[in-house]
Amino acid sequence: MRAHKITLAALAVVAGLSLTACQNDGDDAAQTDPSSAATASASGGGSGSSGPASGGSDKGGSSAGGSDSGKDTAAGAGADQSGKTANCRTGGLEITAIDNFIDGDPQGTVAVEMKNTSGQDCVVTGFAGVDLKTDAGTISAERKGAPADPYVLKSGRTIAFGINYPLNETGGSGVRITGLVVTPPNETKPVTLAWPGKPSLPVTDGSGSPVTVGPIGSAGQGG
Repeated sequence: MRAHKITLAALAVVAGLSLTACQNDGDDAAQTDPSSAATASASGGGSGSSGPASGGSDKGGSSAGGSDSGKDTAAGAGADQSGKTANCRTGGLEITAIDNFIDGDPQGTVAVEMKNTSGQDCVVTGFAGVDLKTDAGTISAERKGAPADPYVLKSGRTIAFGINYPLNETGGSGVRITGLVVTPPNETKPVTLAWPGKPSLPVTDGSGSPVTVGPIGSAGQGG
């Protein structure tokens, strides 16, 4: 009778251990079952989803500024969070200047071209900032003309604007121009270029013709 009781007790212990092992195995399976993890992830909502890639924003055009999270400010273009094309940014533009003077014109003219190299379309409008660096200080160009409607500058395309300046016909050395500083519309980052036009401006008392800059597109667009 004593041996029978010991056998029953041993069986009870073994049964308890087996039940515990089964329960642990079930917990492990629930923790490692990939289908369970996938279901949990899918039911988590859209917290992991991302919106459309976007470029710099501004007021930055479909764009050309802004520090909104997730925006491709380095690319210089794209779409903002509303889906609108971003402003063109300095980093996404290749800016060059060429002499556009024609003999017989009363003023000198320089054309500034901006090529969209960002890989995405961007918007440009209004006036660029233009400063002439001279041996007598910096001269800021005055805006002339009415700005056109915002223009979508396709990737790889070019748009231009003109700079007009008085010719030095005094026979003297005048005010020598040493550089050109261009800041794209709705941007704060400038680009410094070599001045391609006539080498000097006439020395005046302020009553002469000023240096002026036309709106974006005033020297052709979409090239």
